[in-house]
Amino acid sequence: MCGRGIGDNGRHCVLHAQCIAILTNSMKTTPHPIDATALAIMLVLCAIWGGQQVAVKLAVPVVPAVLQAGLRSLIAAMLVSGWMLWRRQKLVTGDGTLPAGILAGALFSLEFLCIFVGLTHTTASRMAVFVYSAPCFTAIGLHWTVPSERLRPMQWLGMAAAFCGIVVAFSDGSGSDLATTWPGDLLGIAAGLLWGLTTVVVRASRLATAAPSKTLLYQLAVSAVVLCALALATGNVHIAPMTTTAWVSLAYQSVGVAFASYLIWFWMLTHYSAARLASFSFLSPLFGVTFGVLILGESVGWRFGGAVVLVFAGISLVNRRR
Repeated sequence: MCGRGIGDNGRHCVLHAQCIAILTNSMKTTPHPIDATALAIMLVLCAIWGGQQVAVKLAVPVVPAVLQAGLRSLIAAMLVSGWMLWRRQKLVTGDGTLPAGILAGALFSLEFLCIFVGLTHTTASRMAVFVYSAPCFTAIGLHWTVPSERLRPMQWLGMAAAFCGIVVAFSDGSGSDLATTWPGDLLGIAAGLLWGLTTVVVRASRLATAAPSKTLLYQLAVSAVVLCALALATGNVHIAPMTTTAWVSLAYQSVGVAFASYLIWFWMLTHYSAARLASFSFLSPLFGVTFGVLILGESVGWRFGGAVVLVFAGISLVNRRR
């Protein structure tokens, strides 16, 4: 993100060292309460994910959306494979995770197809609103499939508060014409649902006890094949002359997001409560708004401050211990 000991007060290493340490420790399957280390890592991950929509929008004029999604998965899949070989992990094993891995990969492919295509029809801010409805779908799915992930009424209230915070953050009037953005908005909702279903599959199947690198490789490999094939089939393979911005965007998406951040995320899913981790993802669009202001010149209003309060209040309720 290994056990609860990572958050002990006696440990004072930097975040990078913590990430390396947890990826090399042994796997555990019992979810632990969110500790200080999990909180710090999730904040970093949310910041990384928050910049994703902005990065995609910056590269779309040069690299078509579907091809861009396929390339990021392909590059990240090669990086994960190299990571596993370096750590002497087998890429193919008979541990019974293949069916769940293929299913998770298919859902992952559809999720990012919806996101990348949707961003050609709507703004990055509006897309973030709908994509980050995923924690709600995750909580509902896990509530019925994994007994240890069941939420209490107060935690459901926290989910609702956090989601309301996201809605408020983006209701500060961008002036977008709904007649133009509704196809992208619907794709964003579909992406949120698919993200939630992917998390449920990972947590409720044999993937919950698999190495995080293997779980991630399943999704990246399947999505690389599916998305690149779809780009070829639809003729969306023409790349304009690459700019520095496009190269940086592709590197950010492939190395920073799809490789490093997802590898840590899947480790987190096998060690901490998935529903409680999912609540933190509400922070990602708030980071996204900040990056949108700084990079794309978007503006936000006074409601954003109130939204931040709602989000943090919601996360606090979801992570309250018994």
